[in-house]
Amino acid sequence: MTVRKILTWPDKRLRSSTEEVTEITDDVRAIWDDMIATMDAMPGVGLGAPQIGVMLKLAVVDTSEARNKRIRLANPEVIDASAIMNVHEEASPCLSGVSAKISRPRGVKVRYMDETGTLVERDFVGLDATSVQHQIDHLAGKMYFDRLSKTRRDMLIRRARKLNG
Repeated sequence: MTVRKILTWPDKRLRSSTEEVTEITDDVRAIWDDMIATMDAMPGVGLGAPQIGVMLKLAVVDTSEARNKRIRLANPEVIDASAIMNVHEEASPCLSGVSAKISRPRGVKVRYMDETGTLVERDFVGLDATSVQHQIDHLAGKMYFDRLSKTRRDMLIRRARKLNG
């Protein structure tokens, strides 16, 4: 497991769509392992493959306090979402030093391929749901601040630029 370098905004890859994963191979498992090591080093509760420059629909999530409930997702897609919304403070190591309150569905049902290659449908609630949705956005070339108004987004990016030189 290798801690990989995180891409920083405005790297074009963060705005690019990712490719479907057709099968779970040892190479895919190795990428997931590197993603978990990178997520733990941040520290964070999730990571999308584009954040480390890998343009595949791969994500990892672990919101557990003990950091022992790793969820590996390939080709995740939301197939159902709660009408009830939750607001969480979201951030990304790709735009360090800033965060914003983002409203997302409190619960989502997600279809994805797991580490065995099995197609799974799973319900995520609370912080798990927020993190999974955040990672799915990364896989589609979107950042959390895209969910803000243009004015709030511009302010956030200006503040990040000032903090990061």
